[in-house]
Amino acid sequence: MDTDQKTVLIIEDEEDAAELFAEMMRVSGFRVLKTSTSTPALSLITSEKPDAVILDIMMPEISGLDILRQMRRNPNLSHIPVIVISAKSMPADIKNGMEAGASTYLTKPVGFLELKEAVNAVLGSWSIVHHP
Repeated sequence: MDTDQKTVLIIEDEEDAAELFAEMMRVSGFRVLKTSTSTPALSLITSEKPDAVILDIMMPEISGLDILRQMRRNPNLSHIPVIVISAKSMPADIKNGMEAGASTYLTKPVGFLELKEAVNAVLGSWSIVHHP
């Protein structure tokens, strides 16, 4: 296995969207993990330590913003970049997402290039900050 391969975790309750995002990331050369429920998301993030998380805000059990806030409060997870993807596109929604700790906020529908560039951008800044 390629040890340089980065892992992206997708947290998205709509199966079609989750698979679409997963395929976009696989094509871009990432290892992909995905969950459609927010309940195991934090334990998955904790155990897998993905390089980036793609997070839907509107989840059935725990809101994506709550997951994001919990990540930012956890010293072991706070450095992981999170790309929020949401159908909520009002300025207040975007502000809430960024204040909760999103690295980037994308509104649905999200195209392949837009997502790929967002992931590469957060990973690029992440690797500069966290690697010598």
